[in-house]
Amino acid sequence: MKTQGGLPVRRRWLWLLLVGLVLALLAMLVWLAARFEASQLQDKLERDVQAAVADIRTGLTRTVQNLQALQFNDPTPASWQADANKLLRDSRVLIRLEWRDAKLQPQGIKAQAESPFSAPVFARLGRAQSQGEIEQVCANARNQNAPTYSNSYFVSMIEGIGMEVMEACLPLVVGGQLTGYLVATYSLGEILAEFLERQLVAGQEISFTEGDGTRLASRSRGPRGSRVFTAQHLLDLPGNTLVLRMSRSGGAPALFPNVLTALVAVMSMALLAVLALLGKDTRRRLTAERDLADALAFRKAMEDSLVTGLRARDLSGRTTYVNPAFCEMVGFSAQELEQVEPAPYWPKSLVDEYTKRKAIRLAGNVPPREGFESIFMRKDGSLFPVLIIEAPLINAQGVQSGWMSAFLDISEQRRVQELSRASHERLQATARLAMVGEMASLLSHELNQPLAAISSYATGSVNLLDGMKSVPMHTEGACEAGQAGAMGQVVTLTPAQSADLEAVLNRIAQQAERAGKVIKSVHDFVRRRDQAREAVAPLALVEAVLPLVSLQARKLFVQVNVEVAEDLPLVLCDRTMIEQVLLNLARNGMQAMDSPEIEDRQLLIRVRRSEPTEHDIASIAPDPPKAWLAFSVTDMGPGLTDEVKQQLFTPFFTTKAEGMGLGLSMCRTVVEQHGGALTFEPNTPQGTVFSFALPGQA
Repeated sequence: MKTQGGLPVRRRWLWLLLVGLVLALLAMLVWLAARFEASQLQDKLERDVQAAVADIRTGLTRTVQNLQALQFNDPTPASWQADANKLLRDSRVLIRLEWRDAKLQPQGIKAQAESPFSAPVFARLGRAQSQGEIEQVCANARNQNAPTYSNSYFVSMIEGIGMEVMEACLPLVVGGQLTGYLVATYSLGEILAEFLERQLVAGQEISFTEGDGTRLASRSRGPRGSRVFTAQHLLDLPGNTLVLRMSRSGGAPALFPNVLTALVAVMSMALLAVLALLGKDTRRRLTAERDLADALAFRKAMEDSLVTGLRARDLSGRTTYVNPAFCEMVGFSAQELEQVEPAPYWPKSLVDEYTKRKAIRLAGNVPPREGFESIFMRKDGSLFPVLIIEAPLINAQGVQSGWMSAFLDISEQRRVQELSRASHERLQATARLAMVGEMASLLSHELNQPLAAISSYATGSVNLLDGMKSVPMHTEGACEAGQAGAMGQVVTLTPAQSADLEAVLNRIAQQAERAGKVIKSVHDFVRRRDQAREAVAPLALVEAVLPLVSLQARKLFVQVNVEVAEDLPLVLCDRTMIEQVLLNLARNGMQAMDSPEIEDRQLLIRVRRSEPTEHDIASIAPDPPKAWLAFSVTDMGPGLTDEVKQQLFTPFFTTKAEGMGLGLSMCRTVVEQHGGALTFEPNTPQGTVFSFALPGQA
């Protein structure tokens, strides 16, 4: 059997026919009942609104009589105000009374009284705002010589609310002369509340409206229904005409005998069939909801079991979801992370940089699929590196609704890399030590040969001299004999003996020179070309070590700043040695800031002109340079203790677990070889500044 929408086609048409029958019967029932009930309710509502108009007119007449009674017996302002306060306490419809002179100006108010049941109605805008209404209504009252009412208007009060009010003016005439006016302010809302009987407005809504239907004030005594019946009647007052409108919701229609009973019976059977169908549909719905709940629970369990942090953000950049792994990674709860800007896990020193990166991401720039590294801060203030992989979040309609990010804590990976690097450095140090051993062996071998040759030639020379002593000596002349007697024996060498002795002595000198060259070559290696100095730009020195410094700064979460003054002269130095000094000082400064207590990790490398010290001038004498350059490396670490300061440049003294204690000692030696001095001093507010000066070209 063919199906359509999950149901057989024949059954589908049967159910549609049943639903159509039920709807037709229900519509007929409602139509018949509504016509009868509507006529009954409308007639009753018309009678009620006429009675309400009569009650309001009676109440206003009674209030006018009470107002006229205030002027009996020629009252004084004090007695008038006392009677007015009593009248305001007895009648809530009146909210303000004024006794004015014949000029009607605000300065001419002889006495006034405010209702004790509400805040002063004109305290916010002032009484002068309604002066036009008062003058108009009093002019009508003077012309008619009777109490007159003004058009209603809205007054805004101090509490941020307001009310619709109406002015009434009573001319005061004594001996045929107009002596003043009595101005009374009515609250339209209180007129509806006080002058109408509770039984009359029960379950109905009654209101004052203007001729175009604008509602001025209303009193609701019952809920509104789907069917509303309305009746209205004019309240014609001297000087003003209001429309009293009454609304009431219609109830369920009464049952007609016979016809309606049969219709209800048929409709009931149809409804029973519909209920059976709804029951079956409900069971299907419950099954689908249960399957959906199981699927959601399974997905939630997978998200909670992940070790990878997940975060979802909408298109405005607000965090809408984080999984437990991300909360555990940064130490904040989901409530602390969602809808909070800026993110609490951003380091304070990197908030501006991350805000710019977030703006670039929200602009639609897709990050690389392999991800990128960043630095986050845990709740305890410690920093750790993360690998972030972001991708657009696409909803079921295929439209991007935000961004989805995955986070991997790579602290352990960095630690392993650091251990590997340290091991590699130790292997390199071992290799250098092995090379030093080989050089020592080579040195001993190279020196052994010339020294052995020198020893042999010296022994041969001694033997040659001993042989010459055994040969009879020849004297030449008496003078020579006399001299020999005075000075000792004179040995005369043969030409062959003289040539042999000269050759032996020359060879001794050659071997000694060879040994000296070997020692000088090793000495030059140790001194690293001490005299090979050249003119180098200061910025070139800093830029040469900056890549190595930045690599370690990234691992230790340090921000490196460089300040090189403009128009600096060239510096005269051994470039390789000075670069090694800068690199060593920068590494020491970054390692000093490797502590969780230090949040602001900044390293400053600065080069500027400097005046030479007495030590610098004396070291370059007698021809000191005209220009000096000061190099400094500043860190934000904990600083140096007094004990460390005393031994800072001592060879083999170190505060590091794996240090050799030769770095600063070597740096001081190199600087002193260039004619300067390596010094240090505390930094403000914290940290240490290492500085040295080098000669430059004028």
